[in-house]
Amino acid sequence: MKKLRLDDYRLLGGSGLRVSPLCLGTMTFGTEWGWGAPPDACRDMVDRYIGLGGNFIDTANKYTEGAAETILGELLGERRDRVVLATKYSLSMREKDPNYCGNHRKSLVQGVEASLRRLKTDHVDLLYVHAWDALTPIAEVMRALDDVVRAGKALYLGVSDMPAWKIAQANTLAELRGWTSFVSLQARYNLLERTPERDLIPMARDLRLGVLPWSPLAGGALTGKHSSAHDGKRDAPKLDAHGERIVSALREVATACGSSPGRVALRWLTMRPGVACPVLGARTLQQLEDNLGCLEVDLTQELCAKLDAASKIELGFPHDFLASDMVKDVLFGGTRVHPAP
Repeated sequence: MKKLRLDDYRLLGGSGLRVSPLCLGTMTFGTEWGWGAPPDACRDMVDRYIGLGGNFIDTANKYTEGAAETILGELLGERRDRVVLATKYSLSMREKDPNYCGNHRKSLVQGVEASLRRLKTDHVDLLYVHAWDALTPIAEVMRALDDVVRAGKALYLGVSDMPAWKIAQANTLAELRGWTSFVSLQARYNLLERTPERDLIPMARDLRLGVLPWSPLAGGALTGKHSSAHDGKRDAPKLDAHGERIVSALREVATACGSSPGRVALRWLTMRPGVACPVLGARTLQQLEDNLGCLEVDLTQELCAKLDAASKIELGFPHDFLASDMVKDVLFGGTRVHPAP
């Protein structure tokens, strides 16, 4: 498998936007939540990422209660236009105010204006719906987002943590009405969490949404340093028997690659169909350097298949049913028909 670099840019979904194969996440920027990175450490990470050719940085209004955006705005300075800057709205930034959160137009306008102030910019390159509230009419969401794009305050749109059927409805409606569509999808996706392969990933590939996996190391469980004890920063993830088998296989593959489990887990993600770039989260420059090393891992197809087998999930109905030999035989009359390349 060919080694990658941060300046091996690729297109984001069906857009013409060029992004690095790894995105720098900033949920760890700021200490307001008790486990993040102070500004000096954030500066080291941003400088190193950009210095190696990285150009895709992801944040959100809610991260460390707004501190992540504020820190990032200070750090980027004159480099602002050199990066693809993404942020999100939807999560509450004010207690007991029902309209300062959610997906509706008022929440969107308030959230975007506040984010732009903290980021010290007049626009973001990519604006996400952070999570689906299951209340706001999807037509209101897409029309309001299109207004933000037409006003020049966002250039592209993305979506995170929303059911596949609702995303498909949103983009279909936007296309029919001439509004701006989503070009990217963020979802929790890693070796321990492959359920997005049931509907979200196929939907994204069909609608040409670039997939950005968040929590690519499953909260640290895929680093090979997993412990059931508290790590002093955040609650360590707990693994069931299936998870332990996956991590065991990951360690074996990492040994065969001469690399670390975390790097191999990230490299596996970069090779998954539909994935544009995993979102990295680090609290120190050392952690970031280790994660960036995944691009140099030589993960062969044989070793990749071993990870696939260990982490395989049942897709469930109707996917497994439609993939059965009996159904394919009656659907295609005993012939073999392949999808278009």
